[in-house]
Amino acid sequence: MKLKYVAAALLAAATAGATAQNINGAGATFPYPIYSRWFSEYSQLHPNVKINYQSIGSGGGIRQVTEGTVDFGASDGPMNDDQLRSAKVKVMHIPTVLGAVVPVYNIPGVNKDLNFSGDVIADIYLGKIAKWNDPRIAKDNPGVSLPDKSILPVYRSDGSGTTYIFTDYLSKVSADWQTKVGKNTSVKWPAGIGQKGNEGVAGMVRQSPYSFGYVELIYAVQNKMSYGSVKNAAGKYLRATTEGVTAAAAASAKTMPADYRVSITNAPGATSYPISSFTWFLIPTHSADANKAKALAEFLGWMLDHGEAEAAGMSYAPLPKPVQDMVRKSIAQVK
Repeated sequence: MKLKYVAAALLAAATAGATAQNINGAGATFPYPIYSRWFSEYSQLHPNVKINYQSIGSGGGIRQVTEGTVDFGASDGPMNDDQLRSAKVKVMHIPTVLGAVVPVYNIPGVNKDLNFSGDVIADIYLGKIAKWNDPRIAKDNPGVSLPDKSILPVYRSDGSGTTYIFTDYLSKVSADWQTKVGKNTSVKWPAGIGQKGNEGVAGMVRQSPYSFGYVELIYAVQNKMSYGSVKNAAGKYLRATTEGVTAAAAASAKTMPADYRVSITNAPGATSYPISSFTWFLIPTHSADANKAKALAEFLGWMLDHGEAEAAGMSYAPLPKPVQDMVRKSIAQVK
């Protein structure tokens, strides 16, 4: 009788091992806090599925998915046509949530929330605005006593979707930036010091007096950092909120393209936060492992049904309902 039970247990273990799925992904740090939570929750609900995610930056995520070394990539900057054509596998974009990039700063003695115009932010990184008490920063912040101290700009040194969003915005509000630097996941920064990941930029700004940087909103909130309001296309200074991100999506993505590659930075409307973006999973349309593809598609369905409801509580904005409806149809292509 004991042998019978042992045999049954071994059979059950073997069956469980045969159906267990380890799904490997890599990419953006921008959505990592919510992805980490989702993957953990999903694995608790589905013990046979483990989603391993390396937060290495969007550039790394694009590179690994196009080389076929991960089951999915993640990026805050959509792949361009050349990247899609050169990929070893056909890749589809699946939007997951929306988020905001915020300007963060460390100015001892200044405890007020500051305002920043887009052209001022561009000129800080172009090296044209070098002191905190520059008249153009002072103009955005009447009544604030700004120090006569040099600004230390901090930027992402790795291939970064956060950088793509930030430079996409700067390219829209500064002709000088568009001409000299442009938008990409990696750019040649005229001034400042580089750090890896949103975590690295946040850490450097926190420990460096008179520094200035850019991070995804949740990193500023979690690290209790000072972050500024940004002048939007309607001329209003807005502090980043999930409502402002949602407004930007509604204004810019009224007709979502079928491939989901859309920019919503500097969106029209008085309530639109200007440095907002979707973030995407990058998924091969045909996986070498059908079971993995099925497990990933089931996770995406769970994300829409349950995960989106957790977005606002983590300083992200959920996908708009019409986009969720589109994504449900796209999930059927993951196989």
